[in-house]
Amino acid sequence: MTVKDKIESLRKELNTHNYNYYVLDNATISDYEFDIKLKELEKLEEENPAFFDPNSPTKRVGGEITKNFNTITHKNRMYSLDNSYSKEDLLDWEKRIQKNLGTTDIEYTCELKYDGASINLTYENGKFFSAVTRGDGFQGDEVTANIRTIKSIPLHLSDEFISNFEMRGEIILPLEGFHKMNEDRVANGEDPYRNPRNTASGSLKLQDSAEVAKRPLDCLLYQVVTNERKYKTHFESLQAARNYGFKVPKTITLAKSIDEVLEFVHHWDVERHNLPYETDGVVVKVNSLQQQEELGYTSKSPRWAIAYKFKAEQVTTVLNEITYQVGRTGAITPVANLEPVHLAGTIVKRASLHNADQIEKLDVRIGDTVFVEKGGEIIPKIMGVDLTKRAEDSQPTKYAEHCPVCHTPLVRTEGDAKHYCPNEFGCAPQITGKIQHYISRKAMDIDGLGAETVELLHKEGLIKNYADLYDLNVTQVVPLERMAEKSAKNMIEGISKSKEIPFEKVLFALGIRFVGETVAKKLAKHFTSIDNLSNASFEDLIAVDEIGDRIAQSVIDFLSDENNIEIIGRLKSYGVQLEVSQENLANQTNKLEGKVFVVSGVFHQMSRTELKKAIEDNGGKVSSSISKKTSFIVAGDNMGPSKLAKAETLGIPIISEDDFIAMIN
Repeated sequence: MTVKDKIESLRKELNTHNYNYYVLDNATISDYEFDIKLKELEKLEEENPAFFDPNSPTKRVGGEITKNFNTITHKNRMYSLDNSYSKEDLLDWEKRIQKNLGTTDIEYTCELKYDGASINLTYENGKFFSAVTRGDGFQGDEVTANIRTIKSIPLHLSDEFISNFEMRGEIILPLEGFHKMNEDRVANGEDPYRNPRNTASGSLKLQDSAEVAKRPLDCLLYQVVTNERKYKTHFESLQAARNYGFKVPKTITLAKSIDEVLEFVHHWDVERHNLPYETDGVVVKVNSLQQQEELGYTSKSPRWAIAYKFKAEQVTTVLNEITYQVGRTGAITPVANLEPVHLAGTIVKRASLHNADQIEKLDVRIGDTVFVEKGGEIIPKIMGVDLTKRAEDSQPTKYAEHCPVCHTPLVRTEGDAKHYCPNEFGCAPQITGKIQHYISRKAMDIDGLGAETVELLHKEGLIKNYADLYDLNVTQVVPLERMAEKSAKNMIEGISKSKEIPFEKVLFALGIRFVGETVAKKLAKHFTSIDNLSNASFEDLIAVDEIGDRIAQSVIDFLSDENNIEIIGRLKSYGVQLEVSQENLANQTNKLEGKVFVVSGVFHQMSRTELKKAIEDNGGKVSSSISKKTSFIVAGDNMGPSKLAKAETLGIPIISEDDFIAMIN
């Protein structure tokens, strides 16, 4: 046997032992025997560097140092899930998808919702290629070296599975391992970790992968993402993934109805306390991959999946004080400062009281004993007051009348639940909040600049708005607290690079009230430049699809304000992209203006995503359901029979993929 054959044989054998132990929980070799074989492989690899493989079992022990985690754009966006809390919520969801699909013949999968850190694993030609955290769903941090140390993640696969694909999963810290880590920390005089989820998430960003390798992290997989049509259902694809080495929990179950889904929910609401890891709910998915494609996505979530959250844990504690926070739009949020209490794995000290109406509705007062729970087990909120423990001299809460920071009298417009500080350009939290929004990932995505640094720059008088960022230089920034020369250079480079960010993201970054990512895209596409948008009338704005009166007036108010006009003028002078690039304009036409398309079935020349983008790039609108307003149905293979029947009833033209391509060409 050649040296190369010996190395490959050992790698294959050790990978099999890893799989048996960490995935099947069925060791076929002792730890001592495994270590002997691993050392033999390490020695052979060291003596024969020509046969280096980044996915060798020897790399599981870590040792690679990562000082800066690169930001990577996801090839396929990682969406968040809509939440539900009752049978009624699930039935409403079922009605929506039945209406969209035009059929009641729908099968579901039920999976436990694992409480960990979401991860996207990429495999190319059967080999593990990269790992990226969820981040904001559009992009995340590359943590490949750290993920490679998790022994339940396969690094090599049989070519028979899928050649190129992504695997979505959750990095978790099993409870037994978490408790053992805390025992060791306490024994060493260190503070214990608060909960498994945050510890797992923090582990992914450790700089030394050898430290990650010491932690008993695991990875539970829940979705295969691929353009290949090898499997027809979600359940089938996960079964195959399990057979080829992925740790897919066997708790996944098929359900024919919402009643069967609820049986699964009720079972695991009790049994989850016997699981070796934490879970906070159930994820319900449409099983058919074709139906998933038909349903598509909203701007935030897949229409074909929903999370059912287990009832939140509730505790009582004392409300010590009510303080008020100022947001970037000037909105005032009252905050309950609580006697610290342990709730759902964390120590809770604060909870939102939302607005004056909520305080009045609950009649919550300082000194009250209050019931607190986590909404969806994420954000703490006060659910009520234990009136039996209220003091006799208790006084009703009087809502703040002035801004807690700049002391400007607060205003509240009719029909608005929130109070606002109108001192937009003189109130520090509003100033820094706008700049922090501007630099955020979904907006200008400026590397090397964070929320704390923005506050420091403002405190030192170096910036008063986001245009001031482009006047900064390294000499000004270096003297700041905790700012080395390299960090200062990275920040200035990041600010300069933001000038390449496309107009639609710049428009979102400006922070116009009610203009989120989706609205910013629509406005940027329709008006193509900030000048055109500034000159648009109220009628021009509401004529744009899905732009209502409130958004239109907000855009006009923002772009007619003298301060904002000056700031936008400065951004222009610095070279920030305030119009759609010529390259993007060249790819857009009005050929399909006024036309509404429904895309249904499986296509061969273009993916469904590419087809929908082509419709929008040519001025058309994509709808998920057939109605009298539908102009054309672009039909691929396996178009749903109910959709076909509805199209024929309404007399809507059905065109093929080739017909559509001819139409836009």
